[in-house]
Amino acid sequence: MDTFAALAHGMAVAVQPMNLLYALIGVFLGTAVGVLPGIGPALTVALLLPVTYKLDPGGSLIMFAGIYYGGMYGGSTTAILINTPGESASMATALEGNKMAKAGRGGPALATSAIGSFVAGTIATIGLAFLAPWLVDFAVRFGPEDYFALMCVAFVTVSATFGDSPVRGLTSLFVGLTLGLVGIDKLTGQARLAFGVPELLDGVEVTTLAVGLFAVGEALYVASRRHHTEEKLEPVRGSLWMTREDWKRSWKPWLRGTMFGFPIGALPAGGAEIPTFLSYSTEKRLTKYPEEFGKGAIEGVAGPEAANNASAAGTLVPLLTLGLPTSATAAMMLAGFQQYGLNPGPLLFAERPDLVWGLIASLFIANMMLLVLNLPLVGLWVRLLAIPQPWLYAGILVFATMGTIAAKPSVVELSMLAGFGVLGFLMRRFDFPIAPVVVGLILGPIAESQLRRALAISLGDPMTLLQSPISATLLGVALIALLAPFVLKGLGRFKANED
Repeated sequence: MDTFAALAHGMAVAVQPMNLLYALIGVFLGTAVGVLPGIGPALTVALLLPVTYKLDPGGSLIMFAGIYYGGMYGGSTTAILINTPGESASMATALEGNKMAKAGRGGPALATSAIGSFVAGTIATIGLAFLAPWLVDFAVRFGPEDYFALMCVAFVTVSATFGDSPVRGLTSLFVGLTLGLVGIDKLTGQARLAFGVPELLDGVEVTTLAVGLFAVGEALYVASRRHHTEEKLEPVRGSLWMTREDWKRSWKPWLRGTMFGFPIGALPAGGAEIPTFLSYSTEKRLTKYPEEFGKGAIEGVAGPEAANNASAAGTLVPLLTLGLPTSATAAMMLAGFQQYGLNPGPLLFAERPDLVWGLIASLFIANMMLLVLNLPLVGLWVRLLAIPQPWLYAGILVFATMGTIAAKPSVVELSMLAGFGVLGFLMRRFDFPIAPVVVGLILGPIAESQLRRALAISLGDPMTLLQSPISATLLGVALIALLAPFVLKGLGRFKANED
């Protein structure tokens, strides 16, 4: 009953006129930018972080959540129409969606994508509302050593699951952890890695790092690949509406996709890519029309899209209850919380229930807005694809620079933005994941302070990390997660040599 009361209170916050406007702006911007090839929700949130610096925190976070949901949906439009996913979670949708578009059934593909996103998002948000308080009750019992162990799990799982190589992921994490050391040590008051630059004494701004790596780095990378072949846009032909047969073939994949997306998205090593491909392979196995797979089967669009949006709500479970980001966009939202001096976790539910429950309730409203906006505005999203890439990325660079200047006007800050942009370009060029850098910068100082607190309480005894059952279990999980990719890779090589 407490959850229903909290949700009702959150709904009262979410339906305030300004918060409704923030949700509408977020959903619209998220979909518009998600439609553009190569620009996902993480980049959109990163761009808007400096712009919202002086806005109301509740409204800004509601807008970011709308951007997240909108971006997850928007990526499916390009996946279907030009076989270019707006973000990685839409890759599975492209497999069958683009084949449907080429066969003249782009309308039903977009419709099942929109309705499936709505169904999955609504069910998953209900799951978030009921699972979050239970997790909070569990997390309240954590001591400093347990929190440090939890951060270790986050570091290892994020590094191991982003990108193809665990070593590259860990290298990216090390860069982020090093940047987290810059500034004044809160325990001793000594300057660390500031090199005599006064602007660095406050540490590296998360917004500057995020905008540099995501926005500037992406713009430089796209410019470097300018002369690569472009995908042909498939026009939406025929009716946009689904037939009775389409509905019959879609509703079960929507539910199955939700069952994959929400729990996997809520795991510390979750994300949206795994459940979307699991959903696709499941639908391929269960379909009554196996001959259509590879030629445009509607189940292959309905299931992955439902899994995609359900995982977005799932990702918010560890973010809000434990302060752990499990995706690049969640890391950006964590930066948004910290921008207002808020630390997601169990205490946030006690200290700012209006903000947390208002955010959760706004997800229901964002879902409804997505459905109402996206079906009639397909034509507008298609026209957005015609924007020349040089104009698009030049605009992103101007927006990123202006936002950084507005948040913190400083030559040093702009120089750091340019430096992080070059770093982001090089990381993309050599296939290093970017999200672990942001996670390292945000969670590194928190992990350090928790470790030092645990050691201070135990008078410097490092064995205190293993004396707590929760801490020992989490460190064991982190160790297994760290070693597993290397063991599996070694077994793969051994098997290949035997063959």
